Amino acid sequence: MTRVAAIDCGTNSIRLLVADLDAATGAFTELDRRMTIVRLGQGVDRTGRLADEALERTFAACREFAEVIRDLKAERVRFVATSASRDAENREDFVRGVVGILGVEPEVISGDQEAEFSFTGATKELAGRADLAKPFLVVDIGGGSTEFVVGEEHVRAARSVDVGCVRMTERHLVADGVVVDPPTPERIAAIREDVEAALDLAEEAVPLAEARTLVGLAGSVTTVAAIALGLTDYDWTRIHHARISLEQVREITGRLLAATHEERAAIPVMHPGRVDVICAGALVLQAVMERVGAREVVVSEHDILDGIAWSIA
Repeated sequence: MTRVAAIDCGTNSIRLLVADLDAATGAFTELDRRMTIVRLGQGVDRTGRLADEALERTFAACREFAEVIRDLKAERVRFVATSASRDAENREDFVRGVVGILGVEPEVISGDQEAEFSFTGATKELAGRADLAKPFLVVDIGGGSTEFVVGEEHVRAARSVDVGCVRMTERHLVADGVVVDPPTPERIAAIREDVEAALDLAEEAVPLAEARTLVGLAGSVTTVAAIALGLTDYDWTRIHHARISLEQVREITGRLLAATHEERAAIPVMHPGRVDVICAGALVLQAVMERVGAREVVVSEHDILDGIAWSIA
Protein backbone atom coordinates (compact mmCIF):
# COMPACT_ATOMS: atom_id res chain seq x y z
CA MET A 1 0.00 0.00 0.00
CA THR A 2 1.18 3.51 -0.83
CA ARG A 3 -0.07 6.50 1.17
CA VAL A 4 -0.82 9.30 -1.26
CA ALA A 5 -2.21 12.83 -1.09
CA ALA A 6 -4.13 14.11 -4.11
CA ILE A 7 -5.18 17.75 -4.46
CA ASP A 8 -7.61 18.98 -7.09
CA CYS A 9 -7.75 22.75 -7.44
CA GLY A 10 -10.64 23.76 -9.66
CA THR A 11 -12.39 26.99 -10.56
CA ASN A 12 -14.77 26.92 -7.59
CA SER A 13 -13.28 24.56 -4.99
CA ILE A 14 -10.07 22.95 -3.82
CA ARG A 15 -10.15 19.38 -2.49
CA LEU A 16 -7.82 16.99 -0.73
CA LEU A 17 -7.82 13.19 -0.59
CA VAL A 18 -5.36 11.20 1.50
CA ALA A 19 -5.61 7.44 0.97
CA ASP A 20 -3.74 4.15 1.11
CA LEU A 21 -3.77 2.55 -2.34
CA ASP A 22 -2.53 -0.67 -3.89
CA ALA A 23 -2.31 -0.31 -7.66
CA ALA A 24 -1.86 -4.06 -8.15
CA THR A 25 -5.01 -5.17 -6.29
CA GLY A 26 -7.15 -2.03 -6.49
CA ALA A 27 -7.37 -1.82 -2.69
CA PHE A 28 -8.42 1.62 -1.48
CA THR A 29 -8.57 2.96 2.09
CA GLU A 30 -9.65 6.56 2.48
CA LEU A 31 -8.03 8.43 5.38
CA ASP A 32 -9.14 12.01 4.80
CA ARG A 33 -11.28 13.81 2.22
CA ARG A 34 -12.14 17.49 2.47
CA MET A 35 -13.25 20.40 0.32
CA THR A 36 -13.14 24.18 0.61
CA ILE A 37 -14.92 26.66 -1.68
CA VAL A 38 -12.23 29.17 -2.69
CA ARG A 39 -13.68 30.52 -5.97
CA LEU A 40 -10.21 30.66 -7.55
CA GLY A 41 -11.83 31.47 -10.88
CA GLN A 42 -13.47 34.64 -9.57
CA GLY A 43 -13.54 37.10 -12.48
CA VAL A 44 -11.13 35.13 -14.70
CA ASP A 45 -13.60 34.96 -17.58
CA ARG A 46 -13.82 38.78 -17.53
CA THR A 47 -10.28 39.89 -16.55
CA GLY A 48 -8.05 37.02 -17.62
CA ARG A 49 -6.34 37.16 -14.20
CA LEU A 50 -6.60 35.39 -10.84
CA ALA A 51 -7.86 37.92 -8.30
CA ASP A 52 -5.63 38.65 -5.30
CA GLU A 53 -8.37 37.74 -2.82
CA ALA A 54 -9.06 34.47 -4.69
CA LEU A 55 -5.37 33.55 -4.50
CA GLU A 56 -5.29 34.24 -0.77
CA ARG A 57 -8.39 32.09 -0.15
CA THR A 58 -6.71 29.28 -2.08
CA PHE A 59 -3.40 29.63 -0.25
CA ALA A 60 -5.23 29.55 3.12
CA ALA A 61 -6.79 26.21 2.13
CA CYS A 62 -3.38 24.94 0.99
CA ARG A 63 -1.92 25.73 4.43
CA GLU A 64 -4.71 23.67 6.04
CA PHE A 65 -4.09 20.80 3.62
CA ALA A 66 -0.34 20.89 4.31
CA GLU A 67 -1.00 20.22 8.00
CA VAL A 68 -3.21 17.22 7.18
CA ILE A 69 -0.63 15.80 4.78
CA ARG A 70 2.13 16.14 7.39
CA ASP A 71 0.00 14.63 10.16
CA LEU A 72 -0.96 11.61 8.05
CA LYS A 73 2.57 11.20 6.67
CA ALA A 74 1.62 10.89 3.02
CA GLU A 75 4.53 9.51 0.98
CA ARG A 76 3.60 11.10 -2.34
CA VAL A 77 1.72 14.29 -3.17
CA ARG A 78 0.25 15.40 -6.48
CA PHE A 79 -1.41 18.79 -6.99
CA VAL A 80 -3.50 19.20 -10.13
CA ALA A 81 -4.92 22.55 -11.21
CA THR A 82 -7.71 22.86 -13.72
CA SER A 83 -9.62 25.41 -15.74
CA ALA A 84 -9.13 28.72 -13.91
CA SER A 85 -5.36 28.44 -13.69
CA ARG A 86 -5.15 27.35 -17.33
CA ASP A 87 -6.84 30.60 -18.36
CA ALA A 88 -5.06 33.12 -16.11
CA GLU A 89 -2.20 35.30 -17.32
CA ASN A 90 -0.78 35.57 -13.77
CA ARG A 91 -0.76 31.81 -13.14
CA GLU A 92 2.92 31.99 -12.08
CA ASP A 93 1.82 33.80 -8.89
CA PHE A 94 -0.40 30.83 -8.19
CA VAL A 95 2.41 28.33 -8.86
CA ARG A 96 4.91 30.12 -6.60
CA GLY A 97 2.40 30.31 -3.76
CA VAL A 98 1.55 26.61 -3.89
CA VAL A 99 5.19 25.53 -4.06
CA GLY A 100 6.00 27.72 -1.05
CA ILE A 101 3.25 26.13 1.05
CA LEU A 102 3.14 22.48 -0.08
CA GLY A 103 6.56 21.97 -1.62
CA VAL A 104 5.10 20.57 -4.85
CA GLU A 105 4.45 22.33 -8.11
CA PRO A 106 0.85 22.39 -9.29
CA GLU A 107 0.38 20.68 -12.62
CA VAL A 108 -1.80 22.82 -14.84
CA ILE A 109 -3.25 19.96 -16.82
CA SER A 110 -5.03 19.99 -20.15
CA GLY A 111 -8.73 19.36 -20.48
CA ASP A 112 -8.01 15.93 -21.96
CA GLN A 113 -5.86 14.95 -18.96
CA GLU A 114 -8.58 16.25 -16.66
CA ALA A 115 -11.09 14.03 -18.45
CA GLU A 116 -8.84 10.96 -18.13
CA PHE A 117 -8.54 11.40 -14.36
CA SER A 118 -12.28 11.99 -14.00
CA PHE A 119 -13.11 8.81 -15.91
CA THR A 120 -10.74 6.66 -13.87
CA GLY A 121 -12.00 8.02 -10.56
CA ALA A 122 -15.67 7.70 -11.48
CA THR A 123 -15.76 4.29 -13.15
CA LYS A 124 -13.22 2.16 -11.26
CA GLU A 125 -15.97 0.89 -8.92
CA LEU A 126 -18.65 0.67 -11.64
CA ALA A 127 -16.79 -1.41 -14.24
CA GLY A 128 -18.03 -4.74 -12.85
CA ARG A 129 -21.68 -3.74 -12.34
CA ALA A 130 -24.01 -5.96 -14.39
CA ASP A 131 -26.91 -3.50 -14.05
CA LEU A 132 -25.03 -0.66 -15.78
CA ALA A 133 -24.61 -0.90 -19.55
CA LYS A 134 -21.48 0.28 -21.33
CA PRO A 135 -20.11 2.49 -22.68
CA PHE A 136 -20.12 4.98 -19.83
CA LEU A 137 -20.41 8.71 -20.47
CA VAL A 138 -18.75 10.54 -17.59
CA VAL A 139 -19.75 14.21 -17.32
CA ASP A 140 -17.79 16.35 -14.85
CA ILE A 141 -19.50 19.73 -14.41
CA GLY A 142 -16.88 22.01 -12.92
CA GLY A 143 -16.74 25.71 -12.23
CA GLY A 144 -15.07 26.81 -15.45
CA SER A 145 -15.37 23.80 -17.74
CA THR A 146 -17.24 20.55 -18.26
CA GLU A 147 -15.52 17.33 -19.27
CA PHE A 148 -17.16 14.64 -21.41
CA VAL A 149 -15.56 11.19 -21.52
CA VAL A 150 -16.84 8.04 -23.22
CA GLY A 151 -15.29 4.66 -22.57
CA GLU A 152 -15.66 1.12 -21.32
CA GLU A 153 -12.74 0.03 -19.13
CA HIS A 154 -10.58 2.78 -20.64
CA VAL A 155 -11.17 6.17 -22.21
CA ARG A 156 -12.22 6.04 -25.85
CA ALA A 157 -12.86 9.74 -26.47
CA ALA A 158 -12.81 12.93 -24.41
CA ARG A 159 -13.41 16.64 -24.77
CA SER A 160 -13.36 19.57 -22.35
CA VAL A 161 -15.59 22.56 -23.12
CA ASP A 162 -15.70 25.99 -21.48
CA VAL A 163 -19.07 25.86 -19.76
CA GLY A 164 -19.20 25.49 -15.99
CA CYS A 165 -21.36 26.73 -13.13
CA VAL A 166 -19.11 29.68 -12.21
CA ARG A 167 -18.34 30.73 -15.79
CA MET A 168 -22.02 30.63 -16.82
CA THR A 169 -23.12 32.47 -13.68
CA GLU A 170 -20.60 35.26 -14.15
CA ARG A 171 -21.32 35.53 -17.87
CA HIS A 172 -25.13 35.50 -17.77
CA LEU A 173 -26.53 35.82 -14.24
CA VAL A 174 -24.63 38.84 -12.88
CA ALA A 175 -25.70 42.45 -13.30
CA ASP A 176 -23.70 45.32 -11.73
CA GLY A 177 -21.69 42.82 -9.73
CA VAL A 178 -24.74 41.13 -8.18
CA VAL A 179 -26.34 37.79 -9.07
CA VAL A 180 -29.84 38.33 -10.48
CA ASP A 181 -32.43 36.49 -8.37
CA PRO A 182 -34.43 34.90 -9.75
CA PRO A 183 -32.91 34.96 -13.26
CA THR A 184 -35.03 36.22 -16.14
CA PRO A 185 -36.11 33.89 -18.98
CA GLU A 186 -33.71 35.75 -21.28
CA ARG A 187 -30.74 35.03 -19.02
CA ILE A 188 -31.72 31.38 -18.68
CA ALA A 189 -32.03 31.11 -22.46
CA ALA A 190 -28.55 32.62 -22.89
CA ILE A 191 -27.07 29.90 -20.66
CA ARG A 192 -28.92 27.21 -22.58
CA GLU A 193 -27.61 28.63 -25.85
CA ASP A 194 -24.01 28.50 -24.59
CA VAL A 195 -24.45 24.97 -23.26
CA GLU A 196 -26.01 23.71 -26.50
CA ALA A 197 -23.11 25.21 -28.48
CA ALA A 198 -20.66 23.49 -26.10
CA LEU A 199 -22.48 20.18 -26.56
CA ASP A 200 -22.15 20.58 -30.33
CA LEU A 201 -18.41 21.07 -29.81
CA ALA A 202 -18.16 18.06 -27.49
CA GLU A 203 -19.95 15.87 -30.03
CA GLU A 204 -17.26 16.59 -32.60
CA ALA A 205 -14.89 14.45 -30.52
CA VAL A 206 -17.09 12.35 -28.22
CA PRO A 207 -19.91 10.06 -29.46
CA LEU A 208 -22.43 11.20 -26.85
CA ALA A 209 -25.29 9.28 -28.45
CA GLU A 210 -23.48 5.95 -27.99
CA ALA A 211 -23.51 6.24 -24.20
CA ARG A 212 -25.60 3.71 -22.30
CA THR A 213 -24.92 4.91 -18.74
CA LEU A 214 -24.52 8.57 -17.80
CA VAL A 215 -22.28 9.16 -14.77
CA GLY A 216 -22.41 12.66 -13.26
CA LEU A 217 -19.64 14.19 -11.15
CA ALA A 218 -18.89 17.27 -9.04
CA GLY A 219 -20.78 19.61 -6.76
CA SER A 220 -23.60 20.72 -9.03
CA VAL A 221 -24.58 17.09 -9.67
CA THR A 222 -24.21 15.91 -6.08
CA THR A 223 -26.18 18.91 -4.78
CA VAL A 224 -29.06 18.22 -7.18
CA ALA A 225 -28.94 14.57 -6.10
CA ALA A 226 -29.02 15.48 -2.41
CA ILE A 227 -32.11 17.64 -3.00
CA ALA A 228 -33.77 14.87 -5.05
CA LEU A 229 -33.14 12.39 -2.23
CA GLY A 230 -34.74 14.75 0.30
CA LEU A 231 -31.69 14.79 2.56
CA THR A 232 -31.67 17.12 5.54
CA ASP A 233 -27.91 16.69 5.97
CA TYR A 234 -25.35 16.08 3.24
CA ASP A 235 -24.64 12.32 3.39
CA TRP A 236 -22.18 11.24 0.71
CA THR A 237 -22.84 7.55 1.38
CA ARG A 238 -26.45 7.99 0.20
CA ILE A 239 -25.52 10.24 -2.72
CA HIS A 240 -22.71 8.01 -4.03
CA HIS A 241 -24.14 5.86 -6.87
CA ALA A 242 -27.67 7.25 -6.42
CA ARG A 243 -29.73 7.19 -9.62
CA ILE A 244 -31.60 10.44 -10.29
CA SER A 245 -34.18 10.63 -13.07
CA LEU A 246 -34.42 13.30 -15.76
CA GLU A 247 -37.87 14.23 -14.40
CA GLN A 248 -36.33 14.89 -10.97
CA VAL A 249 -33.53 16.98 -12.48
CA ARG A 250 -36.04 19.08 -14.45
CA GLU A 251 -38.22 19.64 -11.39
CA ILE A 252 -35.31 20.64 -9.15
CA THR A 253 -33.75 22.89 -11.80
CA GLY A 254 -37.05 24.70 -12.22
CA ARG A 255 -37.40 25.10 -8.48
CA LEU A 256 -33.87 26.50 -8.12
CA LEU A 257 -34.38 28.95 -10.99
CA ALA A 258 -37.59 30.27 -9.42
CA ALA A 259 -36.00 30.72 -5.97
CA THR A 260 -34.31 33.74 -4.44
CA HIS A 261 -30.81 33.65 -2.96
CA GLU A 262 -32.29 33.32 0.53
CA GLU A 263 -34.56 30.45 -0.50
CA ARG A 264 -31.69 28.51 -2.10
CA ALA A 265 -29.46 29.18 0.92
CA ALA A 266 -32.17 27.72 3.17
CA ILE A 267 -32.03 24.32 1.42
CA PRO A 268 -30.42 22.10 4.11
CA VAL A 269 -27.88 20.39 1.82
CA MET A 270 -26.81 23.57 -0.01
CA HIS A 271 -23.16 24.50 0.60
CA PRO A 272 -22.89 28.29 1.14
CA GLY A 273 -20.33 28.55 -1.65
CA ARG A 274 -22.72 26.95 -4.13
CA VAL A 275 -25.83 29.10 -3.55
CA ASP A 276 -25.06 31.56 -6.36
CA VAL A 277 -23.84 29.03 -8.95
CA ILE A 278 -26.17 26.04 -8.51
CA CYS A 279 -28.74 27.37 -11.00
CA ALA A 280 -26.22 27.38 -13.84
CA GLY A 281 -24.85 23.99 -12.78
CA ALA A 282 -28.31 22.40 -12.72
CA LEU A 283 -29.06 23.87 -16.16
CA VAL A 284 -25.91 22.28 -17.56
CA LEU A 285 -26.87 18.89 -16.10
CA GLN A 286 -30.41 19.08 -17.49
CA ALA A 287 -29.18 20.09 -20.95
CA VAL A 288 -26.68 17.23 -21.04
CA MET A 289 -29.30 14.64 -20.05
CA GLU A 290 -31.72 15.93 -22.68
CA ARG A 291 -29.08 15.95 -25.42
CA VAL A 292 -27.91 12.37 -24.81
CA GLY A 293 -31.39 11.01 -24.12
CA ALA A 294 -30.50 9.82 -20.62
CA ARG A 295 -33.48 8.81 -18.49
CA GLU A 296 -31.30 8.96 -15.37
CA VAL A 297 -27.86 9.97 -14.12
CA VAL A 298 -25.74 7.77 -11.85
CA VAL A 299 -24.14 10.13 -9.34
CA SER A 300 -20.56 9.52 -8.23
CA GLU A 301 -18.79 11.07 -5.27
CA HIS A 302 -15.57 9.62 -6.67
CA ASP A 303 -14.22 11.70 -9.49
CA ILE A 304 -11.08 13.48 -10.68
CA LEU A 305 -9.67 13.56 -7.14
CA ASP A 306 -9.74 9.76 -6.95
CA GLY A 307 -8.30 9.55 -10.45
CA ILE A 308 -5.39 11.76 -9.38
CA ALA A 309 -4.78 9.51 -6.38
CA TRP A 310 -4.71 6.38 -8.58
CA SER A 311 -2.31 8.11 -10.97
CA ILE A 312 0.17 8.52 -8.10
CA ALA A 313 -0.10 4.88 -7.06
